[in-house]
Amino acid sequence: MNPAMSFLDSIFVNLKLWTLNLIGHFLPGWAVILASIVISGVVILCLGPVIMMYLTLLERKVVGRMQNRYGPNRVGPWGLLQPIADGIKMFTKEDIVPTNADKVIHLLAPIVIVVPALMVFLVVPFGRDMTAADLSIGVLYFIAVSSVTTLPIFMGSWASRNKYSMIGGMRTAAQMISYEVPMTLAVVPVIMMSQSLSTASIVNAQEGLRWFVFTPWGLAGFVIFFICTVAECNRPPFDLPEAESELVAGFHTEYSGMKFALFYMAEYMNAFTLSAIAVTLFLGGWQGPFLPSWVWFFTKTFALIFAMIWFRATFPRFRVDQLMGIAWKLLLPLTLVNMLVAGLWYFIPGITGWVGAAVILAVSFLGLTALNKPVIPEKRVYLLEN
Repeated sequence: MNPAMSFLDSIFVNLKLWTLNLIGHFLPGWAVILASIVISGVVILCLGPVIMMYLTLLERKVVGRMQNRYGPNRVGPWGLLQPIADGIKMFTKEDIVPTNADKVIHLLAPIVIVVPALMVFLVVPFGRDMTAADLSIGVLYFIAVSSVTTLPIFMGSWASRNKYSMIGGMRTAAQMISYEVPMTLAVVPVIMMSQSLSTASIVNAQEGLRWFVFTPWGLAGFVIFFICTVAECNRPPFDLPEAESELVAGFHTEYSGMKFALFYMAEYMNAFTLSAIAVTLFLGGWQGPFLPSWVWFFTKTFALIFAMIWFRATFPRFRVDQLMGIAWKLLLPLTLVNMLVAGLWYFIPGITGWVGAAVILAVSFLGLTALNKPVIPEKRVYLLEN
């Protein structure tokens, strides 16, 4: 890597080190450590809302183009200030709380849902040496923290004292718990091959374009993980918990103003962090030639987010039985087969292992698809009486 590229690659790391060295001339060692924690925390607290704001703009622009319209283009040049206008609107809207609602839990639910979405940022490796907390159990931390999101959603639906909110909350709990199982199992082959739970170590194991997605088990794991990611974020075509045509607005029916904005923000931050973890586990993280590591990371992450937006503009919503069937009847058994395939691929190197793994996965997928094929009833024929 040439000096100019090396400088750009570590510009944020060097900026933080320069700031800490400057502080170290005036403050004791413990204060420098505290300052390092505060700097990382402030960056994450600012990065999360900013990403959410401009992901909404990106989605509205992309879906607009796919539907042959412009999208936001009035506030600021090319509509770039539209998210700020939306934020001001949310701050000034009236907070309406149902009379019979549990007001404490109704208030806490949108606040609590943002916390795990921000906490996941700690283990995301945004670039080389750009992980806020390189935990030795980073993947386990991600799985544990992201699973907490179900609780505040159910809190908000129950506290609203609204039957439609309650149905939306129950759907959310069923959906998110169902898809967490195959999503977690899809990560197991990555842990097996990298022999680490650290997100930074997993990225380092894919150095030199040895991305896990280029292997049969890695491709299958990535597809399963990404499908579960879309379902975990309640995004189309898995947006049953927020199915406006069926349940008014789902679990957040009785929320307005800034409380609704917090639910909205958590959804988009989850979409970013889950896409970032998918990039870390399967697409090489920050690995890539020529460009700075953090540019590669954000490019890959936003490519997956673009795919999510594309899904929204393309696919119709699943029925609830289809949604649950995909998780338990297709993805879960496929992840178990994928774990076996990863082990065989490891112990049978070369083209034999590669082809064998691909054949086993293809046969398993076709077999599971055939077993879960819905029975189409025969068309009734009525004989006309003379």
